[in-house]
Order: sequence, then structure tokens, then C-alpha cells
Amino acid sequence: MRLRVGCEFSFESTGPTPSVWQVRARPDDEHRILSEELEVPAGASSTSYRDTYGNVCDRFVLAEGSNRVRYDATIEVKDTPDEVDPGTPQVPVESLPDDSLQFLLPSRFCLSDVLHHKAWELFGDGPAGAARVQAVCDWVHDHIEYASGSTDPLTTAVEVVESGTGVCRDYAQVGLTFCRSLNIPARYVSGYLPNINASVPEDPMDFCSWFEAYLGGGWWPFDPRNNEPRVGRVVIGRGRDAADVAMVTSFGAPTLQAMKVWAEEA
Repeated sequence: MRLRVGCEFSFESTGPTPSVWQVRARPDDEHRILSEELEVPAGASSTSYRDTYGNVCDRFVLAEGSNRVRYDATIEVKDTPDEVDPGTPQVPVESLPDDSLQFLLPSRFCLSDVLHHKAWELFGDGPAGAARVQAVCDWVHDHIEYASGSTDPLTTAVEVVESGTGVCRDYAQVGLTFCRSLNIPARYVSGYLPNINASVPEDPMDFCSWFEAYLGGGWWPFDPRNNEPRVGRVVIGRGRDAADVAMVTSFGAPTLQAMKVWAEEA
């Protein structure tokens, strides 16, 4: 299946502002990039690099005044929904690969040490492996109310559990925090997700967040916000939490005037 994904930002800046962007689809994922174009403000010189997690980052300086940044891509994806065998086993910590161990540790917004006891009280008696991760997703989906604007970029998973409200970023961070508390490596994922055969609210399209858990020798997607198999996930970035995959990091104070995101069948 072919998808068209992308985004457009309009910023007003009071002066030259260095910025780093993560909006491009990862070139090394299950999807295949057929074409892509990144438009930066006139006169800006853009360079790209791979960060610690292999995410593609673009850096350039926003000029004083109005700035428009646009990314548009055609992506080929599998036309089948997410599939995780509920019998996929949990890997004992001593047998985990070295590069997965960092995703067991607490991070800035995912304080797994703080939620450790709650996680084991809620999920410790259930079966291990994928079934336990799904139980985490079910709980988060049922106990966190989606409320736009209820949190901000500095809200932690602990605060979301306490308040009972959040957005898709928060659903993902609570889910992966519980998993880490249960000795299951889990990493945050940002990306594009079309509404194909999905029972989702008719909200304006936005960037999406979910998490991946390491089970049975591989990484598997889990999505407590939607909590149903989905078609067409296009990964932008992976990291310990949302701080590692911010769409825009600016070293100044530009004002966002407008943002548009698209993800649809081509």
C-alpha cells in the first residue's frame, strides 16, 4: 500500500534561530520511502545527521520573520494490520541484548522506578510476555481519558497516572513506563499513522505516538491510545521518551503560527 505522509509548519521568529527537526520517515524501517522532499525557509542551509538512536535529524536556522517548513513523502507500507502473538515470551533480563538494556532504565518523562510498585500490583499476577504488555495497554486505554491540552511537553508519566488525563504522547509514555517497571525493555516511537479501517475520532490529523516492547527476540509495536491493530505505521523516530524524538527543537523562541499533518492512502 502506498501512503502520502507529511507536515507543514509556519513559524514567526524575532531573530535568527537555530533549529533541529525530526519529521522525516526513517529510511531503515519496515516501510519503504519512494519519494520525499523537505522544504526549508528561503536562504536556509540544511544539513542532516543521525542521532544516537539512528533517527534522521535536519538542522537549519530559522530566519527573522516568517518561516515555512514542509515535508512531503510517498511511502510504501504493508497493507496488513499490526500483529503480535499474545504467546510471545518475555526475555529474562540476563538474556537481553546489550543495546536493549538502556530501555529498562528510567528516563526524563518515564519514571519507571517511581511506578515500580504500582506496576507489579496491577500486572504482576498476570501472564508474562506479550499478554502482560497487552494488559498494560488495556489498563492505560481504560484509565486515561484523552483530553487535548490536558498536559504539556514537560508532563511525566507519573503525573498522567495521577491525573487520569493525557494525549497520545502520554498514553505511550505511561505504557512504556509500566513495561520498564516490569523488566520489559520499551522504547518511545513517533510517526505518521493514517486512519485506515480504524475506529478513531474524527479529529484533525496529527503526529502519533506509540511504543515498542522487546519480546521473544524482537521489537513489537503497542498502542495504548488506539488499542487496536492499525495499518500503515510510518516511523519517524525512536528514543527513551518524547524528549528524544521532538519534532522541532529550537534554540530560541519562535512562535508557531500554524501546523498541518497528513497521513493518507495515496
